[in-house]
Amino acid sequence: MTHDKRPGALDGLKIIDLTRVLAGPFCTMLLGDMGADIIKIEQPGRGDDTRAWGPPFVGEESAYFLGANRNKRGITLNLKDKLGQGILGEMLQDADVVIDNFKLGTMEKFGFTDSWYEKQAPKLVRCSILGYGSTGPRAGLPGYDFLLQAESGLMNITGEADGDPMKLGVAIVDLCTGLYAMSAILAAINSRNKNGYGQAVEVSLYDTGVSLLANVAANFLASGKTAERYGNGHPNIVPYNAYPTSNGMIALSVGNDMQFTNFCEAVGHIEWSEDSKFSRNRDRVNNRGACDGMIADLFRTNTTDFWLEKLLSANVSCAPINSVEQALTAAHTVARELVTTAHHKTEGEIKIPGIPFRFSKDPASIRRSPPIIGEHTIEILKELGKSETDISELSKNGVI
Repeated sequence: MTHDKRPGALDGLKIIDLTRVLAGPFCTMLLGDMGADIIKIEQPGRGDDTRAWGPPFVGEESAYFLGANRNKRGITLNLKDKLGQGILGEMLQDADVVIDNFKLGTMEKFGFTDSWYEKQAPKLVRCSILGYGSTGPRAGLPGYDFLLQAESGLMNITGEADGDPMKLGVAIVDLCTGLYAMSAILAAINSRNKNGYGQAVEVSLYDTGVSLLANVAANFLASGKTAERYGNGHPNIVPYNAYPTSNGMIALSVGNDMQFTNFCEAVGHIEWSEDSKFSRNRDRVNNRGACDGMIADLFRTNTTDFWLEKLLSANVSCAPINSVEQALTAAHTVARELVTTAHHKTEGEIKIPGIPFRFSKDPASIRRSPPIIGEHTIEILKELGKSETDISELSKNGVI
C-alpha cells in the first residue's frame, strides 16, 4: 500500500519547503505522503541541520533526517544572494503553498512582503512556524522543543510525583506543531478553493505547548489548583497506571465504574468494586494510593503474560509496556506497514517509518526516498525554464 504509485489526495499541489529540523519537515513529509509535490530548499554545502544529527547514520545521512524527509525533491539555493531570492520568487509564483520556520521577519528581509505576495502570488498559502509567535512580549525569539516542553508546563506534569520534571521521549511539541501546521494549511487551501485568495497561516511552538496541556489546563482553569505529577497515572481516572508484575510491567486503563467492576471480576476481587472507597471513580481518585497499591500487590504475584491473557480475555483494556524494538517488530506494526522501505539514491534500500493514515480511494504512498542534498536542483531549475548555461553560472556564483 505505501508504495502505490497512483496519485494521492493532494496530487497537483506544489509546496515549497523552507523548513529544517523537525516541525516543518514533519508537516511537509505528511503532505507529501498524501501526494503533494514537496520541494525542499536547503542551504548550499550545509543543508538541513539534522543531516548531521547522529549517530546513527545510514551511509552519510543521519537516521534523524531520513525519518522526516521522504517524498520530497531537494534543491540547494542561497537565499542571502539576490539571484537566489529571485529564483525563490519564481518558485513561489508557481506554487500553492510555502512553509518556513525562519526567524520572524526573515522572509520580509528577502523581499517577500505582504505587498509582494498580493501582487505576485495572491493565491499562495504561506505558513510560518515560529518559536513564540508574531505577537506578545516574546515574539521573535527562537524556539526549541525541549525549552518549550519546559516553559509550557508540560515537563512539570511529566515524571514521578517525587521526582524531577521530565520531557517526553520524543520532541512532542515539534511534532504536534507540524500537525497543527498541516491542519491549518489544508484549511487555508480549502478557503482558497472557495474564495479564490491565499492567506498567511501562523503556528508556534509556544502556542502548541500550552495547547497540549489540554484537560490539565481545563482542570486548573476550573479549580484553580496547581497541577501535579502522577508518574504514569491520570489526574482524573483511577486505575489508569503502569503496574509491576513478577517479570515486567503492564499498563492498565479503566475508564468508568462498569469497567472497574469488570476488572475486579476478571482478577477475582469483586469485593473491590463493592467497597465504598473504590466503587465510584471519584472515590478511587480520592483513594488513589490505596487503589493503585492493591492492584500493584496483586499483579506482582504473577507474570505479565499471565495478567494480559486474563484481562484481555475479559475485555479489560491493558497492554504490555514494549521496548521500541518490540513495538517496531510487533505483528500488528508489520501488518499496518508502519515500518517500510525506500530506495535511497546512494544507500539503496533503507528502512524508514511508515505512513500513519489510510485513504480508501486516493492512496497515501512513499514515492521518493529522502533526498540527498541538492539531488533535484537541476531538474527543478529546468522546470523554471533555466538553461544549462544559466545553471552553470548559478553554480559558479555559489547560488546553488
